[in-house]
Amino acid sequence: MSCFQEAIQKRRSIYTLGTQVNLSHNEISKVIESCLFNAPSAFNSQSTRLVLLFGESYQKFWEMVLNTLKKLISPENFGPTEKKILSFSKGVGTVLFFEEEKTIQKLQKDYPTYAEQFPKWSEQGNAILQYMIWTALAEKGIGASLQHYNPLIDSKTHQLFQLPDSWHLIAQMPFGSIEAPAGVKTHLPLEKRVHIFK
Repeated sequence: MSCFQEAIQKRRSIYTLGTQVNLSHNEISKVIESCLFNAPSAFNSQSTRLVLLFGESYQKFWEMVLNTLKKLISPENFGPTEKKILSFSKGVGTVLFFEEEKTIQKLQKDYPTYAEQFPKWSEQGNAILQYMIWTALAEKGIGASLQHYNPLIDSKTHQLFQLPDSWHLIAQMPFGSIEAPAGVKTHLPLEKRVHIFK
């Protein structure tokens, strides 16, 4: 089995995070930047933007998420949500994934034949990068999961980090040491999912 296939198998949704990782913040940043640099995108648009959070910024982000949802969920139902969000704040950092809408709009103007497709293609490119980073972290022994609290947190995220209005939030990826293994995952038979013709 190749190293890449092994990394694919390691990539799972890890929800119980800790701080016991073997890489520095700078080393983690370099891994993530390498993924971004090498990620494919439609028309080489490179429309994906990242915000990488460590330390105080990381804690402030998840505190903001918690406070935002607390206002929207009744107290009697908030317990499970609070527990989940607090688990995301116990790791090392978080990657925020965005798409630069100005880039997409320019492509729509320059190539009107494909105008409807560019928003879809940009999100597909973003998803590829999410998977690349998730797998690269897993290969380094770092656990992560992919979260989607947008659009509930969009405006407050922009305010918190003074981000351009044209950056559209897509997903959040908290990461850290793996303090509990991923849950059991069931699989449909491959013959129901793959058709091979010769």
